Formats: sequence, structure tokens, C-alpha cells
Amino acid sequence: MSIETKSSTQGPRARGRARNVALSGARGLALMFISLPGAVVCFCLALVSIALIPIGVGIVTTPWVLSGVRAFADRRRLLAAEWGGVRIPRVYRPLPADANPWARTFGMLRDPATWRDIGWLPVDMTAGFVTALFAFALPLYPLEGFAIAAGLWRVLPDGYWYGFVKVTDQTSALFAAGLGAALLAAALWLTPLVLHAHFRLTGAVLGSGQGELAERVRVLTETRRDAVDTSAAELRRIERDLHDGAQARLVAMGMDLGTIEALLEKDPEKARELLAQARRSSADALTELRDLVRGIHPPVLAERGLGDAVRALALRLPVAVEVDVDLPGRADAPVESAAYFAVSEILTNAVKHSGADRIWIDLHYTEQRLRLSVTDNGKGGASIGAGSGLVGVERRLGTFDGVLAVSSPAGGPTMVTMEIPCALS
Repeated sequence: MSIETKSSTQGPRARGRARNVALSGARGLALMFISLPGAVVCFCLALVSIALIPIGVGIVTTPWVLSGVRAFADRRRLLAAEWGGVRIPRVYRPLPADANPWARTFGMLRDPATWRDIGWLPVDMTAGFVTALFAFALPLYPLEGFAIAAGLWRVLPDGYWYGFVKVTDQTSALFAAGLGAALLAAALWLTPLVLHAHFRLTGAVLGSGQGELAERVRVLTETRRDAVDTSAAELRRIERDLHDGAQARLVAMGMDLGTIEALLEKDPEKARELLAQARRSSADALTELRDLVRGIHPPVLAERGLGDAVRALALRLPVAVEVDVDLPGRADAPVESAAYFAVSEILTNAVKHSGADRIWIDLHYTEQRLRLSVTDNGKGGASIGAGSGLVGVERRLGTFDGVLAVSSPAGGPTMVTMEIPCALS
């Protein structure tokens, strides 16, 4: 009985390990095509643009180039979290929304995170490329040994070396196959570790290092200030909406009721018209109050949770939307509210600016984090920068230590990913 149980569990484990190795090798190949060309282009453009600052050209180009470098680094942060389980915080200092090119250029250059990005690029094009190459080559190289033993040695040049085995005949080809088998066994263990090492290296360079505590204090100070400012702006909006909307209608309705009292005996027909108008005003005021409450905290969010609230949000959009929700419980009300309004803002941007005709929304919970992604098939070009609605989303998430990553190449698609650390009940 125990022997059968052991053999029955070893099969799925072996297949799972083989799939993991194949997946790690494929990801290593993808990283090879990302690391070297992407890092070289970003590094060269950054150096040239910064060097042109003294003659004025760099003042215009540097913010755009550094934004591209940040987008490249953000993409690697996203891959590190998805493929390697390595989370790299995004701790860029915010820039004023109305900053001119001069302020944006030197604001970005004074940010330590900018120089960490630039310093990471040569590491990524060298050590990063090598680790990605090893992750791809480790499971592939043993196959050459098997092919040599199967007859490939006959067409190879004399004195061909496979590892430390010199292949000259069928016997030495069999030794090459044995070496390939040993290398394949080692690759089953080493390939995922090498891929993980690639992302650990990325995290070590892109991370905030010794200044992590000071950077953390700075980020918390800024997010607290943003939360206070946002709360104050929200209170002003509610007050303005009440004053200009429901309150004005209620005042007008009171005046109509006063007029109706005076006309009941003199002009009953006119009184009935004003009464009907007062009834319509009361219905309009009630509708505005409901809309206002929905803008503060949607009832469907309070009653049915984030998943159903996002589904209801998607139904009101003029484009086709697919929603995939996998949430085993509910987060705290402030977290759900922040996530809901962040998704709402991103969907609004997608409908207004992307030109997309299809949107995909994915919500799931993993590793104590609520993860939300919104993808559209629009024209792309979205970025986190001054004047972008994504800045407000980033600040909203920052209150809860959440992060925002954007992948939006020219021509699309655009993928906006958000993560909020939280616990579900």
C-alpha cells in the first residue's frame, strides 16, 4: 500500500517539476530578449539625454527618456512579482502636476530612485542577461547530449567537445548522453533557482537599499498628506454638490409649497400645477441625494462586496467588458472603497482616451495581497505622470501601501495592475 501511494504521488510531482523547468526556461528566453536590447537602449538614451542638458536639449528630452526608463523598470517589477515571487517597491518621488520641463528634469534627477534605475540598466544587460541565458540553456543543453548519442555525432566535426567529453565515436557519444542525463537532473533543480536569482538581483539593485527606512518614512509622510488632502477635497465636493443640487431643489420646493398655500382658495388650478412641480422637484432631489451617496460609497459595494460592485460598474460601460473575480472573502471597507474607485477611474480613462472596444478586468487574492488588473485593446501610450489620472489612482492606493504598475506600449494593449496588501474576512 505504501509503495503504491509513493509511486502515485511521484508521477504528478515529476510532471509538475518538468512543467516548472520548461516554464522557467521559456521565461528565461523571454527575459533574454527583454534584458539586453531594452537595457542597452534605455541606458544609452539616458546617458545621451543627460549629457545634452547643458545645451538645453536635455531639458526637453530627459523627462521623456527617464519616464521610459521607469516604465521599463516597472515592467520588470511586474515580471519579478508574477514570475519570481519577488516584490520590488516602487518609490519614485511625485512631481507637481503643473511642473515645467526644467522642474521635471531636475526633480527626476534629484530622485535617488532615478539613479538606481540607471545603475540597474548595465547590471541588467550583463549579469541579468547571463542569468536569463542560463535559465534558458540549462534545460536545453542536455538535449544536445541525447541527440549526439542518437547519431548526431556522425555529422559533427572531428574532436567535437560536449562538456568535457570529446566525441569521436558511438562509445564517446554514449558518454555524452550520460553527461546530458546528469546535467538534466541538475537542471530540474537549478533552472527555477537561476530564474529566481535573476529577479533577486533585480530587486537588490532596484530596491531602496540602505535608505529603505528613510524612504519608507518619506513615502508614509507623503501618503498621509495625500490622504488628508483627498479627504478635504472630497468633503468640499460633497458640500458643493449638496449646496448646488439637492439643497437648491429643496429650497425651491419650499417656496413652491408656500405659493401653493396662498393659491389653494384663489386659483386651485395653478396650485395643482405647482404641486405637481414640487413633487417632481422632490423626486429630483431624492435622485441627486442617491447619486451623491453612491459617489461616496456605492450601496452595492457595501452590500455585496468588491467583486459584484465591479461587475455592476462594468455593466454601465459602453464597451464590451469581461470580469473575472476570485476573492475568497471581503477586505476592510476602506480597502474595498479604494480599490473600487481606482478601478472606476482606470475604466473611465480607458473609455475616454484609449479607443478600446474591449476591456478585461481581473480581481484575485494571493499572498496576502488584493490584486486587480485592467487590460484594454486600445491604442496604448498611458503613463504615470503629471496630468495623468493615474497619479490620483497611485496616491489613493499609496494610502494603503498599494502599488500601481502600467504597461502601455504605443499601439497597445494597455495593462494597469494594482496590488493592495490586506487581509480578507
